[in-house]
Amino acid sequence: MVTAQRSFRADVAIAGGRISAVGEQLAAAHPEAPTIDASGLLVLPGVIDVHTHTRLPVTEQPDRFFADSVAAAFGGTTTFLAFNNPGTGISDAGAASLLSGMREFRSRTAGESAVDFGLSAVISGTQPDPISELPALVESGVPTAKAFMVYDFRLTDERLFEALRALGRLGGLLQVHCENATIIDALVSGALARDEVDCRQHALTRPTYAEAEATHRAIALARAAEASVYVVHLSCADALAEVAAAKARGWPVYAETCPHYLTWTDARYAADDEAEVIRSVISPPLRSAADRDALWLGLRARGLDVVASDHVPDRLSVEKVVPAPAFPQISNGAPGIETLLGVAYSEGVGGGRLGLERLVDVLATTPARLFGLPGKGAVERGRDADLVLFDPDARRAVRQVDLHHTSDFTPYEGLAVRGAVRTVLLRGEPVIRDGAFVGRRGQGRFIERESARPDPFS
Repeated sequence: MVTAQRSFRADVAIAGGRISAVGEQLAAAHPEAPTIDASGLLVLPGVIDVHTHTRLPVTEQPDRFFADSVAAAFGGTTTFLAFNNPGTGISDAGAASLLSGMREFRSRTAGESAVDFGLSAVISGTQPDPISELPALVESGVPTAKAFMVYDFRLTDERLFEALRALGRLGGLLQVHCENATIIDALVSGALARDEVDCRQHALTRPTYAEAEATHRAIALARAAEASVYVVHLSCADALAEVAAAKARGWPVYAETCPHYLTWTDARYAADDEAEVIRSVISPPLRSAADRDALWLGLRARGLDVVASDHVPDRLSVEKVVPAPAFPQISNGAPGIETLLGVAYSEGVGGGRLGLERLVDVLATTPARLFGLPGKGAVERGRDADLVLFDPDARRAVRQVDLHHTSDFTPYEGLAVRGAVRTVLLRGEPVIRDGAFVGRRGQGRFIERESARPDPFS
């Protein structure tokens, strides 16, 4: 058994979908009970992926939400949170209102998922009055929301401050995409004026200092609002330094990074083949090897709190087709919902960069605590029996042909990894058994979450 505090040998007893006991010789004391032999395997709490852009079912692709939930299960994720920004297929009416968007999301995903899931609503600069809707949103079980400091639907600093203050008073948590729009827009305009429009320009026009400045500003606004703040997909040492400085002062600032920033570097943008470069067009872009090393240090030193996938199910045949349009028109995302645990374990624990208990902390225990999921995230009595039986000795290479997500590529193609998910239980019921899907559509539930109530600024 692996928890965020320790690893130990034990049996786990399950009753009514929850863990009823953890201890030695439980199976021997109940010989009549059905058992699963996990000898030689690690028993982990189900991963909680708090950052996905899983797309809603539509007439042309009615199975896409379900398929990505199955992919999550294959990867050991038993709960994921999805955003409902326009790129996920939400309607114009749903995008215009937090409450309308929440109701539409729940309606369109009802009975669709193979694992548990929830919503983090997107607060958009195009919404007429999102702040007034936040109390009802939190009351409905959606205590977290996301705001962007870039793109045409970004929030102004004034509106971002209002959102932070309102959610803070409600016990919620605002997730913020931190990049400086003024800097990026100027660099993009300059590149276009020079007719530099190839894919790699996306990375060249989103420098680390643009991310660091916006991270500093988001923290300052949260401090003024007396609220917590959660920085999403942090990618570089400069931004990490801002978070670490805030944490050193005791401020309730939290941050996540993603497996792609912990694995790859901006060397991928030097490829001659545009079809290769476009696979790594993400925001923020991949950074230097020094930044990658700093992120691993940040995870070990608790400057970073969570690892999440930032799953965007783009396809080479559609959103990332080549010949590509000018780089500002390329979708900024890549798939990762199925590879989150596998890559993080292999690069972290397998690579000697992170302890196993700390991996469980950043993938399950801390996400459960910050995002209002007290019944999940740990192998302990009273929690949901969301369990992953993981083979640490397996050796394999990541291949698109072996994956189940709705994308037609993986950014980890050919990556040699250690470890493999064997069996996954959702509330005690198998979803994956010995590497095969045995779950069903609708087995997962929409989770109405509690307010996490992170500590306010002092």
